[in-house]
Amino acid sequence: MTQRGPNRDRTGQLFVVATPIGNLEDITLRALRVLKGCDLIACEDTRQTAKLLNHFGIEKRMLSYHEHNEMTRAAELAIELERGTHIALVSDAGMPGISDPGHRLINLCIRHGFTVTPIPGANAMVAALAVCGLPIEHFTFAGFLPPRPTERRKALRQLAAETGTLALYEAPHRLLDTLEDSLEILGNRPAVIAREMTKVHEEFLRGHLDELVAAIQKKEIRGEVTLLIGPVDETKRIEGQPGEAAQPLAKRVEEIMAEKGLDQKAALKQAARERGITRREAYKELLITRED
Repeated sequence: MTQRGPNRDRTGQLFVVATPIGNLEDITLRALRVLKGCDLIACEDTRQTAKLLNHFGIEKRMLSYHEHNEMTRAAELAIELERGTHIALVSDAGMPGISDPGHRLINLCIRHGFTVTPIPGANAMVAALAVCGLPIEHFTFAGFLPPRPTERRKALRQLAAETGTLALYEAPHRLLDTLEDSLEILGNRPAVIAREMTKVHEEFLRGHLDELVAAIQKKEIRGEVTLLIGPVDETKRIEGQPGEAAQPLAKRVEEIMAEKGLDQKAALKQAARERGITRREAYKELLITRED
């Protein structure tokens, strides 16, 4: 007799199952056992999940659960759990609830006392962090930034105070805008663009934000992207400056104004980028210099 995945009890159980982010070989043996043994699979897109199940020869009842029907579908699934149904929750790729649907159902299950069990596995953020080469002792995961420019820039200003690496998800058509806003608001920090991870066209673009902006302007990006932005690079702050101390900011601003014919605001913006600091930080430094 084949052993079923979930342990049977009087009430249902929710399994939060990570699925591959690209390469189907990245699914775990435990995940396969749970998918085979559960009664129902709640999935973000039934067509996408069907490809995974068919690949591994799994036939199972599926029910759509996505951002547009979460409110009503979560309640329906809770009723199924009351009846003793064992449910596997999956998203199209990665871990449900991590910038994917799942929070509402998970929270409802916890409130009603159902057992919620994580089945860990592939995750784009963790995969990118592991190979980025940036400091990751401390990092902040911000998921997808708001798509509207004003709200996106506001979110970046709030993240500017974080001292560790920033981990973001971004759609390909908004990547350039996000890079440009990050360069202006966060300063010229080291960063990594990770795309198509675990797939045939896996690619990692590394450099400072100004270099990545230039690269993306010449390149067509497809597939969702993980963007990692490191903390301020102290070596970049004083690059090209004599001795151990950086050139006074006010003097550099004057040089830029004279060399390029820019007004003070534009020159200050360029000087801030060169030093890897925000324009606000540069403005404060400029005021302090003048007071001295």
